[in-house]
Amino acid sequence: MEGLTGVFFSLCILLLFLLAGKILRAKVVLFQRIFLPASIIGGFLALFFGPYLLDVLPGFLFDTWSQIPGLLINIVFATLFLGVVIPGIKTMWTQGGSQLCFGMVVGSGQYLVAMLVTVLLLIPLFDVPPIFATILEIGFAGGHGTAAGMQQVFTELGFPAGSALAQMSATVGIITAVVGGVFYINIAIRRGYCVNLDETKGIPKYKKVGLIPERYRTIASKATVASESIEPLAFHFAIVGLAILIGWVMLTGVRQLHPMLGGFPLFPLAMMGGMIVQILSVPLKVSQYYDRLTFERILGFSLDVLVVAAIASIRLDLFIENLWPFLILMAAGIAWLFFSLTVLAPRMFPYNWLERGITEYGMQSGVTAMGLLLLRLVDPHYKTDTAQAFGFKQMLYEPFFGGGFITATAPFILIGLGIWWSIWASAGIILLFLIISWLSGWTRKQPQKKVTRHG
Repeated sequence: MEGLTGVFFSLCILLLFLLAGKILRAKVVLFQRIFLPASIIGGFLALFFGPYLLDVLPGFLFDTWSQIPGLLINIVFATLFLGVVIPGIKTMWTQGGSQLCFGMVVGSGQYLVAMLVTVLLLIPLFDVPPIFATILEIGFAGGHGTAAGMQQVFTELGFPAGSALAQMSATVGIITAVVGGVFYINIAIRRGYCVNLDETKGIPKYKKVGLIPERYRTIASKATVASESIEPLAFHFAIVGLAILIGWVMLTGVRQLHPMLGGFPLFPLAMMGGMIVQILSVPLKVSQYYDRLTFERILGFSLDVLVVAAIASIRLDLFIENLWPFLILMAAGIAWLFFSLTVLAPRMFPYNWLERGITEYGMQSGVTAMGLLLLRLVDPHYKTDTAQAFGFKQMLYEPFFGGGFITATAPFILIGLGIWWSIWASAGIILLFLIISWLSGWTRKQPQKKVTRHG
């Protein structure tokens, strides 16, 4: 089946696997306990029936599925700042500065740890290229879409397996986020680290199952334009399309700057396009018709479909060829994240360290959605200021790391500077933000992990 008809039915079958993942999440207790997203379950289910295992599905499906993540990631990034009131830098720094410092340390640390492991172990033992180190942050903080969007970059830089490995890295990252995050949250509840949860409250059953009872349901979106003139969802999709087109125009200019940037991806510029649209919409009085919840639904739909497609189309042959260096790199990355959560977070946050730390842990290992998922588990009603601090931090952080310009240009930077200069650059960024955190009065030598409860 070819052409647009093939694309249509490929998407329908992909959504069927997503639905199957949701049914399994609602029925299998193990998946509930580890909070495994339906998109991950559905993706592995599709992979199981794919060409590298049972091989019972037609080939045209995987040809289409492999292209979906690289396209949908542009929608995900274009919606990040649409419908969001962008405050001044001073406000963002005052409320989200400590979160930003911690995030910069953790994000830069992913590069530092990965490059050290690569240059000291993986290159001597397995003869991997230096840019192998970049798949950790691209997969963990960047996610499946970022990994897919970097395919052309890796190919042009002589490492065609990079995108497939980064997508598997993203899969490991999401599993690390939900399994490791939920595991540590349960420990934190028992030890009294959580502000709003203790052993008597725990995590609600419906969150584990993933089906919301009627009394807990909330409004998913709000109509801001009359459906007689244009469907509200179509209106918001059109705004997203405008943001992506602005990014596409900018991409043409970026690729003319240097031959090495010929493979520069679109998604970070789509994010910039979204910011431009949002900023210009305020004086034009159009932004009052933007509904942030609708943009989040577009983002969420795109991300779910993206993850299923990315996992379903993973090149297992390339993964198996690089199995041992990949596993070593993943182990080093996971160790760094748990060190950051258990050692750095209690010292770099003056209060609510568990809520702030677990949110960052989720984002750094499994993209922003996973960070917010873990935050909802420990702070379901947003009684702490973590959500606001994390939101302000993301406004300063996302343009650079987690799929931003540093993520997109990391392979170019590493090749241009060389791995040792890149190591020193990462170490310098970490040191800089540790000093800023200390001078701002956020860092403490002896943290008080346990929450003091009164009454």
